[in-house]
Amino acid sequence: MIGIWLANLASFLGKVANPVSRAMSGVGAGVLVAMMFLSATDVLLRYFFNRPISGAMELIQYMMLIVVVSGFAYCTVDKSHIRVEVLIEKCPSKMRTILYTATSLLSLGLFVLMVRQAIVYAGLLLHSNLTSPVLLIPAYPFAIILALGIAVFCLALLAEFVYFLSRAVNE
Repeated sequence: MIGIWLANLASFLGKVANPVSRAMSGVGAGVLVAMMFLSATDVLLRYFFNRPISGAMELIQYMMLIVVVSGFAYCTVDKSHIRVEVLIEKCPSKMRTILYTATSLLSLGLFVLMVRQAIVYAGLLLHSNLTSPVLLIPAYPFAIILALGIAVFCLALLAEFVYFLSRAVNE
């Protein structure tokens, strides 16, 4: 009974996490393309006309944040994070499932704390009115983007945890 309920919950969470993480990954890919064109244009203008784009490095740094956090959840949903399974593969199937469940739970706990701290940091940045030095872009929206990206990653981790928990209960 509990195993079936957990399997259904894992399926539901996967159906929610999958499109959200794919959409965020698409946004990250679009930002990566824009970042590539900005970098190339900046280099060409600097090289040929000695007129670099003012604030290009600031924009690239902010864009890099978006690119990195947009891929976390997709890697979890797609199962493309690196796992060191040298010792785990030698364990029996039940033990592997328990280890995967435990590591998913620990990862989820760690990243939930990171979301909380990113939100606190965004509040601090908002109240301090911190901006970038050249373009004067406020910094707090990017801390919110960080929190959002990690929150979607937490959703994917939750789906993974419930999946492994349902497998552990069913075994």
